[in-house]
Parts: sequence; structure tokens; C-alpha cells
Amino acid sequence: MTIDGETLLGARLRLPQHVVHRSFVAETVVLNLQTGLYHGLNPTAGRMLDALDAADDVAQAAAVIAAEYGEDPDTVLADLLALCRELLDRRLVEIVDDDPPGRGSAS
Repeated sequence: MTIDGETLLGARLRLPQHVVHRSFVAETVVLNLQTGLYHGLNPTAGRMLDALDAADDVAQAAAVIAAEYGEDPDTVLADLLALCRELLDRRLVEIVDDDPPGRGSAS
């Protein structure tokens, strides 16, 4: 799945039901229950995963991480976008449509 950076910035990402994770001091372990594959994330990537799951969009998650770590926002954003693409490719996160067809204002 290839998504351009602009689209990804405004996307809301969440852990799907088939993914479980647990954070430890040295890493975050993520398990895709559909594939049976475990993935290890370093502490920073694990924190990014948590921020993505809590944020309204990728841009907001990047801002939270940049402020938390005191890092350059552009650098954090580039790193987070790269992580998002890897997580999407491995089906460890999914893009959430907050307004699916059929749900909305009453006619």
C-alpha cells in the first residue's frame, strides 16, 4: 500500500483488532494475530505507535512526539511517516474512516 505523505499526514491510524502489543523497557512487541508474526519496536517507535493510536491524525502524533522528546518537528515527522508506511505494509495499523458511508446526518 503506497500512500503519499500529504494523505498520510491527515490520516487517523489505529491498531486493528487482529493486532496486540505490549511495551517493555527495551522494546514494544507487536503481534499480528492473522499472520502469527511478531514485530519488535525500539522504545521510540513503541512510543510513536502509542501516539498514533491516541491521536486524531499522524500530524498530531508527530507534534506530540516532537514536543515530548524535544526534537526537530520535521525530523520527527519524517521518521513517523516512515514508521507508518512500515506498519501499514505489515498490517499492524489501519487507516480509520471516521465517517463511513451511511453514518452521518439524518435526512
